[in-house]
Amino acid sequence: MAVLEILTYPDERLKQASQPVGTVDEVLRAFIADLEETMDAGPGGVGIAAPQVGCFERIVIVDCTRTRKPVPNHGRLYLINPEITKWDGMAVGREGCMSVPDYTGNVIRAEAVSLKALDLQGQPLELRCEGFEARAIQHEMDHLDGLLFLDRLVSRRNDLFKRKVYQQSK
Repeated sequence: MAVLEILTYPDERLKQASQPVGTVDEVLRAFIADLEETMDAGPGGVGIAAPQVGCFERIVIVDCTRTRKPVPNHGRLYLINPEITKWDGMAVGREGCMSVPDYTGNVIRAEAVSLKALDLQGQPLELRCEGFEARAIQHEMDHLDGLLFLDRLVSRRNDLFKRKVYQQSK
């Protein structure tokens, strides 16, 4: 396994849309293991998307178990070709990103989402997520379409904040 280099804003590759994964096999699982190691090596991240390391396939990992408000959540999620099928409610929340290490911002997201994806074995998976987990999934899925939280700020003037210190995970 390896820690991969994370692309950072304003790298133009972060604006690139990703292609669906065709085959879930050992090569893909090895890449996902590297993606996971990269997320875990980062400073407190709860998710990562393949485009953040220059792989433009529709893969995200989300794990909200170590956050201040971990409930409810589904543990560590490996989502291949994820697709949101239903959105409920809207709320403003503060977000940060490993690809935008110097800033955080207020973003409007759905409070709950239903989604379908493939798991690490290529089997269909359906989930309903809410709260911070739903926010994290939406944030990571935006990367698959070439979007950053900067593209969804409520207001660039009032809702973008310079990060004082990027908190290290323990």
